[in-house]
Amino acid sequence: MRIQDVMRGEPVVTIGPDATVGDLVLLLERHNIGAVVVSSDGSALEGIVSERDVVRRLATVGPAELVDASVRDLMTTSVRTCGAGDEVAHLMQEMTTYRIRHLPVVEDGARIVGIVSIGDVVKARIDELAFERDQLDAYVHQG
Repeated sequence: MRIQDVMRGEPVVTIGPDATVGDLVLLLERHNIGAVVVSSDGSALEGIVSERDVVRRLATVGPAELVDASVRDLMTTSVRTCGAGDEVAHLMQEMTTYRIRHLPVVEDGARIVGIVSIGDVVKARIDELAFERDQLDAYVHQG
């Protein structure tokens, strides 16, 4: 199974690096997501910022200061990515090894075409295992 089979075809939620963390938190809540791709133009990957980044920064500064900080101050700029043609099994291994919950899907090196979460990957794998189980069950019980 490949990443393109897991992607849901929904538009990627992005935020500009100069937006505030307050804006980021509202965006995360509005879309019920855990990470946002950082992009000035909605296409070029500049970074990624997650709930985890907000919580870690909150531990070192006060809430009032954090709300007005820029996304640029929190975002990860060295972003691991994947391509739509990559294997889900490989992605699962990479996400586990590097403790990553969200990976942007890119084309041509940096153009954002999607984002995949660990939840998307786990659901795809469960669906794949259920299909295989059903196929084996049908084979065993064929008459």
